[in-house]
Amino acid sequence: MKNDTKHWSKVELLHETVRNPNIHVRGTHSYYSDAWSGSFEDSVVRYLYGDEYSLKAWEPAWPIDQLHIGDYVCIGAEAVILLGGNHTHRTDWFSLYPFPEVILDAYAGKGDTIIGDGAWIGMRAMVMPGITIGEGAIVASGAIVTKDVAPYTIVAGNPAVPIKTRFPQAVIDKLLALQVYEWRAEKFEALKPLLCANEIDALALASEKFDAGRN
Repeated sequence: MKNDTKHWSKVELLHETVRNPNIHVRGTHSYYSDAWSGSFEDSVVRYLYGDEYSLKAWEPAWPIDQLHIGDYVCIGAEAVILLGGNHTHRTDWFSLYPFPEVILDAYAGKGDTIIGDGAWIGMRAMVMPGITIGEGAIVASGAIVTKDVAPYTIVAGNPAVPIKTRFPQAVIDKLLALQVYEWRAEKFEALKPLLCANEIDALALASEKFDAGRN
């Protein structure tokens, strides 16, 4: 008998489950914590056009937004990633209603959504269309993200605003320069103890020594 019991310890690895060609998952470690809800594609990603149902029902009349998810991304239960531009609601028109006869003019694209490597999207957070969330950023539970989030920055609230950076800017700059999430698996595993710490100089030195030892 299939066991469908939901539990916090169960996660959905996105590279194993995502089938939508408009969703691009890099690497093999990003996950969705589906403790309360359905699958990532069924409950988190909200397309106007671009999911399995709409692609079968309609011929898209505009470019479909793409969702790009980096490696080692953690997405909390009941988060929402909204795609589809303005969803045909023009705020600069007197009427917001998406009348079929003007639907092409009513739509305004917002561009692709990008969630950087190592980011964490909290439970019940919402990411609006066309947003870029930087490497290592944290979106707090319940936050509604309407603007890009810088790398290693924590945002919270509605609309989400920066609360603080996870590290001093000099440390963030060094982390980004190290391109940790571009490392091959052998190096990442070898230096994992230093990744699970906060000594940037030790990490940089170990990276340099590892590279030197492989030349």
